[in-house]
Amino acid sequence: MTAISILVAGCGGRMGRAVVAQAVRTPGVTLAGGFERPESPAIGEDIGHIAGLDGLGLTVEDSFVEGMKRASALIDFTAPGASLENARACAEAGVAHVVGTTGFTPEQEAEIHQLAEQTPIVKSGNMSLGVNLLAALVEQAAAKLSEEYDIEILDIHHRMKTDAPSGTALMLGEAAAKGRGVTLAEKSVHVRDGQMAPRTPGDIGFAVIRAGGIVGEHKVHFAGAEEIVTLSHTAIDRGLFAKGAIAAARWATGHASGLYSMRDVLGL
Repeated sequence: MTAISILVAGCGGRMGRAVVAQAVRTPGVTLAGGFERPESPAIGEDIGHIAGLDGLGLTVEDSFVEGMKRASALIDFTAPGASLENARACAEAGVAHVVGTTGFTPEQEAEIHQLAEQTPIVKSGNMSLGVNLLAALVEQAAAKLSEEYDIEILDIHHRMKTDAPSGTALMLGEAAAKGRGVTLAEKSVHVRDGQMAPRTPGDIGFAVIRAGGIVGEHKVHFAGAEEIVTLSHTAIDRGLFAKGAIAAARWATGHASGLYSMRDVLGL
C-alpha cells in the first residue's frame, strides 16, 4: 500500500491526539504535522508530547499553511467553521480531506459538496467499521419492518459533546429513513416535551444523553406491539475512530475527486 503523509487538524483535541498516536503506530503512514487554533496553548509544543508519546520533532503549528505543503491527506475532527476552512485549503492544494466533524449547517454541507469536485473528501458522522456496519443493518431492518415497528434512536455521549443529536445518530436516522423510503427531515422527531398526542406512525424518534466520559453508545429500537428488535454499538476507545480515519485517508489518497462516506471506504 502506498505510503501517505497525514496532517492533523486540531491535534491538541481528544480526537486529534488519538489520530496522532494511531498514525505513529501505523506502517506506511508518516505525520506531516499538526495544527491548532492560533490562541491554543499547544502552539509550539512537540506533537508527540501532546499525544502522550515520546517527542516526534514536530511542533504544533498555528495554521495548516506549512503542513499542507508536506501532506497527502488532512484528517479533521474539529468544528464546522474550521472544517469548512480546511476543506477550502485542501481543495486548493489537491490534498485529500477526511472529515469527522459533525454539526454542519445545510449551507456548509452544500459548500463541502462543491469543494469535493476539486479533491477527494471522505465525510462521515462516524469513522468506525462497526457503526457503519450498524447503519447498513439499520437500513435493511427498516426496509423489512413496516411502520407497525416504531423507530427510536438513543444517542449517548460524554458531557463535552456539543452537537445533539450526534452525527452518528443522524447517520443512523438517515439509514432508517432510506430503508423506509422517506426523508429524515419529514419524519424525525427530536422533542416530545409538552406534546399531548399519541405517537405518529412512521416517526423516527431521537433521545439524547450527555454524561460523564462516555465515548459513544448508540441503540436503534424497532418496537412492535409484540416484540422489540434492537441494533446497537458501543465505542470503548477513541482509537477506534482514529483507525477508521487513517484507513479513510489511505483510501482517499489517489482517488478521484468526489464526496465519499465510510461506507464507500469499507465497501458496504
